[in-house]
Amino acid sequence: ALPQIRCTSSSSSSSSSSSLLKDSTFVPPSNNWPACRKDQSSSRTSLSSPSSSSSIHTNHFSTATNNNDTSSSSSSSPFPHLRPPNIKDVHIFQKIMNYRPGSVITTLGKQEGIEDEDEDILKRYNVDWTHRYQGNSSLLLRPQTTNELSQILSHCHKNYIGIVPQGGNTSLVGGSTPISNTEIILSLEKFNTIHSFDTDNGIVTVDAGVILSTLQSTISERYGYLIPIDIGSKGSCQIGGNVSTNAGGQYYYRFGSLHANVLGVEVVTAKGDVLDLMSCNRKDNTGYDLKHLFIGAEGTLGIITKIALSCPKLPTSRQAALLQCPTFNDVRTTLSTAKEKLGEILSAFEFMDYEVVSLVQQQQQQTVLIEEEDDESDNPFFLLVETQGSNSEHDREKMEQFLECCMEDGFVVNGILAQDGKQMEEMWNIRESCNPIVKADGYNYKYDISIPIPEFYDMVEEMKDHLSTNYTTRSTRTVSWGHVIDGNLHLNITTPGIFTEDKTLTEVIEPYIFESVIRRNGSISAEHGLGQCKNNYLPMVKDATVVMLMKSVKDMLDPHGIMNPGKFLPSSSSSS
Repeated sequence: ALPQIRCTSSSSSSSSSSSLLKDSTFVPPSNNWPACRKDQSSSRTSLSSPSSSSSIHTNHFSTATNNNDTSSSSSSSPFPHLRPPNIKDVHIFQKIMNYRPGSVITTLGKQEGIEDEDEDILKRYNVDWTHRYQGNSSLLLRPQTTNELSQILSHCHKNYIGIVPQGGNTSLVGGSTPISNTEIILSLEKFNTIHSFDTDNGIVTVDAGVILSTLQSTISERYGYLIPIDIGSKGSCQIGGNVSTNAGGQYYYRFGSLHANVLGVEVVTAKGDVLDLMSCNRKDNTGYDLKHLFIGAEGTLGIITKIALSCPKLPTSRQAALLQCPTFNDVRTTLSTAKEKLGEILSAFEFMDYEVVSLVQQQQQQTVLIEEEDDESDNPFFLLVETQGSNSEHDREKMEQFLECCMEDGFVVNGILAQDGKQMEEMWNIRESCNPIVKADGYNYKYDISIPIPEFYDMVEEMKDHLSTNYTTRSTRTVSWGHVIDGNLHLNITTPGIFTEDKTLTEVIEPYIFESVIRRNGSISAEHGLGQCKNNYLPMVKDATVVMLMKSVKDMLDPHGIMNPGKFLPSSSSSS
């Protein structure tokens, strides 16, 4: 049984046992730029209205001209420079991929009276995981070699056909969902080979389409190393998508960002050129380090097909504790104490509020730390603390000293210390279930933001007050969790039992929440990216000169604007 520690005062504690947590049955799922006004104190701009006619820049792509084209871009399309693919394009793509079954999925056969059998498959690729974004692409391509991908992009570049790169389709900001019928969905799922592992240096060379959990288990079981990223969607997301969005996760504090861990990439550009940036040297100080342009660019500059990734050695000792704190100041003090007492073995420090833990318990019908008689106002904050090291006895002693210090001083009033790996997984299941269980509660208005730690929970309380004052149409639920150790807050607002978006509520939340983040010198996107959800707010957080430089890089690498149009950078027509 999990040893449970309850404390009724700052100086006393008692031990009791609790039953094991039940296994969860939930599996995570397999260009009008905004008008801007100059801030008096800086060169950043603040959003006036996404639909304002005034703008600081507009895209100027040439009109699509293709003598063999029998279709034209719709006048209502947000991308007038692009044209929809047609049946002639389908035949070309089939030939490129040697007529391999399943490589081309389309509904364009209706134009020639061909019976349509692919509509249901296309629907799955056209909708994002949150169900907030719904595309209407009529063509899905699944190449399996870099040469095939190169030929496809070359054809699309010459013919002004948009491309939406898609990995595991787990984006939370619509980053891999098409916006118009002028775009082809290009899945990387067939790029699924783990090529090699360098045991001397701890470097894996892997295709972009390998599922993260598959990569994790292979590297740990065969070689005794770990992948320096772990996120809740690991059973569905692909390592290429992780790199393309610079995904973070719970071990960001310990291992750093993917910018710090990716040593090399292979990229196919919009024109079809293959860039070999696959250096596996830990030190390589020759020329511009171009791989960083593509890490976190969300497929707007090119498509990553292969990755060289640095992997730390698998720890031989892991400890985990699930704790409860009475105030957020106690959370801050516990974090400071963890850094001091746990030091080099501290690997994760996760935060969950009472409301989300209560939802998880209700859904999974289990008792963790919340008893029936508990009240939210008593101890509303939960922490999951993990250590990774090489000496079990030493690490256990440090964890126990940390817990003893926190409980003696009253920062922690309730806790569970994992006794083995299974119990540790059950603790992590609670944390990783937050996202899917909140999704099941109602329509989810999801915000991934960075906030200075002293103001971390102030942001949540401000949004609750703002909603209670400005939105009375129906009840809402505001819950939060996140990686408090690096200031990353996941703030979620739901309408319980209602699964369709209320535009009025969206307008109450946005851009207010982003303006509040900026007031606190935070970031409107911590790890989920910008996609089509936040791209038009970019001028709020970046200097105009910086945004223009980003646009120049985009124009240089993607002169026809075919790569993931309407995402990442402010788009030529608002599509959020």
